[in-house]
Amino acid sequence: MHRPEQNLLQGLNPQQKEAVVSNAQQLLVLAGAGSGKTKVLTHRIAWLLQHQLAYPDNILAVTFTNKAAAEMRSRIERLMQASTIHTMHASVHEHNASNLSARNMWVGTFHGLAHRLLRKHAEEVGLSPDFQIMDSQDQLSMIKRIHKEQSLDEKRWQPTHSQWFINHNKDEGIRANRLHDTSNMYNQTLAQIYLQYEQHCRRNGLIDFAELILASCELIQRNPELAEHYNRRFQYILVDEFQDTNTMQYHWIRSLARHTSSLTIVGDDDQSIYGWRGARIENIEQLHADYPDIVLIKLEQNYRSTNTILEAANQLIRHNLGRMGKNLWTESNQGQLIQLYAAYNEYDEAKFITSNIKRLFDQGHHYGETAVLYRSNAQSRILEEALLQYNIPYRIYGGQRFYERMEIKNILAYLRLIQNTDDDSAFERIINVPNRGIGEKTVQNIRDYARQNNSTMYHAANLLLQEKQLASRSYQAIDAFMQLIQMFQQQLKQQQLAAFVEHVIKTIDLAEHHRKEKGEKTEARLENLNEFINAVAQFSKNEQATGSTGQQDNPMLLHSFLAQVSLDAGERQAEDYADAVQLMTLHAAKGLEFPYVFLAGLEEGLFPHAMSADDPKKLEEERRLCYVGITRAMQQLFISYAESRRVRGNESHNIKSRFITEIPETCFELVRAQRAPLFQQRSGYQPSYSRNAYTKHKNLTEQPSPDTGFHMGQRVKHQVFGVGTIISAEGQGDSARIQVHFDDQGSKWLIASYAKLSRV
Repeated sequence: MHRPEQNLLQGLNPQQKEAVVSNAQQLLVLAGAGSGKTKVLTHRIAWLLQHQLAYPDNILAVTFTNKAAAEMRSRIERLMQASTIHTMHASVHEHNASNLSARNMWVGTFHGLAHRLLRKHAEEVGLSPDFQIMDSQDQLSMIKRIHKEQSLDEKRWQPTHSQWFINHNKDEGIRANRLHDTSNMYNQTLAQIYLQYEQHCRRNGLIDFAELILASCELIQRNPELAEHYNRRFQYILVDEFQDTNTMQYHWIRSLARHTSSLTIVGDDDQSIYGWRGARIENIEQLHADYPDIVLIKLEQNYRSTNTILEAANQLIRHNLGRMGKNLWTESNQGQLIQLYAAYNEYDEAKFITSNIKRLFDQGHHYGETAVLYRSNAQSRILEEALLQYNIPYRIYGGQRFYERMEIKNILAYLRLIQNTDDDSAFERIINVPNRGIGEKTVQNIRDYARQNNSTMYHAANLLLQEKQLASRSYQAIDAFMQLIQMFQQQLKQQQLAAFVEHVIKTIDLAEHHRKEKGEKTEARLENLNEFINAVAQFSKNEQATGSTGQQDNPMLLHSFLAQVSLDAGERQAEDYADAVQLMTLHAAKGLEFPYVFLAGLEEGLFPHAMSADDPKKLEEERRLCYVGITRAMQQLFISYAESRRVRGNESHNIKSRFITEIPETCFELVRAQRAPLFQQRSGYQPSYSRNAYTKHKNLTEQPSPDTGFHMGQRVKHQVFGVGTIISAEGQGDSARIQVHFDDQGSKWLIASYAKLSRV
């Protein structure tokens, strides 16, 4: 019969066992992707209980999500039952048996545990005992009221920016009365908004999420006796996903741990990807400064991916400086090479992904085994269209479909109202977007007047203007809005549709409206608006190519586009329980794993993102994000990039991401579409696709051209640009052009007869 501790340690590798049984006062477990960090955390807690080093109410375990906290608690309870911890503690008289349940442990998220602490000691930090927590929307509503009280210009002072300012300062531990950068009116105003906000919260017994951490940290720091009490109680503090902590979360941990509690930190500096959210990778460095005797254990054995996938991830992340350093390895097989596809354009890329998903399904795999990851939310539109075309069910994990996103619905509402002023829902949505100072009372007046006169709201607004039944400020705002719509109706007939849509976005300052939100959300909204322009441009091109709409018939073209959008939006995502492909951003993919992963859009400017290219710190976070994406794959990884991609309706030529070049070539197998013979292609040629439309590069049919002898996929050398691969061509005879993707210079079009290419 196995001893309980043998059962508990069974199945752990040597490093995991070392971490579980360690008696170090401070322990840092550097846990690589797929290395079993949750297993180590839960087994360590069970070990402490089993060996009577602690009771459940002596343990504080912190993580970032409610799901992770629930899983941790569930695993601990199962381990406690399996290793007969209850029996071992039965002889201990100091604790009642009811205190030995895992329910007595403080296991939860930072915010959940901070809330529990404040509930016990609300009055000691000046809070009402029955204080309520505001969600993000409630917080924003309060800030809007403060803006009105201070008579702030709604166009200049966006409530979302004030919200970001308040939360950012709280995350850094800065109260309103400590703001010293008030050298100009702008900063003074923000500081005053923050101060008014704090007063409103106190007066109404409300706190926000950032306040939970800040107030509970202040509670401990200002009450030495209370700090001593919790320091004695929480003899063992364990923290998961430490690399995601911000400034105040780290201070919160230190306030509770002080000098006598045993501290176990689990994290991975290579998976720190939330800098834009306030996470500080520097906290790991600070940990060594605050606890110089901390013991480091690395978990490097991976239980998720093949050797090929891990080799790619290891070699990529080595390009980051200042790492603590680890090398993932596995006892699994070598696995298949990473399929690398250089797409002609983003549509070609989407077809490659969807046809391979269909191939995997036809081979007996479930759709749910596959994930498509991308850097920007805007990339989902074309992928969604391709999946719908292939009739492949999909879900967008942690997000909305493209045409359901707020900024897209806003511009669509403008276009719908321009096309049809009888559209009341469009009128209501955009009458005050961006903010024109038109309040809900004015909108209700228009609504009531429309009902009384059995008319549309647009017509009712015109009547109210003619009859001068609006207050002066409302009259001016409504009149300007109506003139704006009428102006757009005239301009629609004078411009190409994509150019017109871009003009509308610029004229109403929609991008600036969203830019004031700050943070990653703003970046995503702006990229989505640009992608919307691409969608309009592509739709126009397709319609005119088929002769469905005349070259200058923009009103009819807009009507057709809006109809198509409605049809696309009507195609619902797969239900939660259905077998479906998962689409998600790379940020959303952290913590997940899939047998088959497609990593799309690895181009310079897209991934790494253009906003990160000139900032070494941001570039390293982009590389960590790529590392996270690669390590989501269990069995096979597909990486793709597009040699051309439309941006704001215009085609741009791209070079592959530096992240691809940082992975050894031995990890890749180049894949190419089977296309027409080299010089029979037209400019803008789109290959036809079938389930078997792709071949591995080494097996490409090498059909020489009668003009040059070169063939698709051939490696060639140019005297100036170096070595590259022939990827496309157009024309005949002396005017024939070849497109070559050079390893170091990107894609170039060359006149075949003058290029002086040599074969490699």
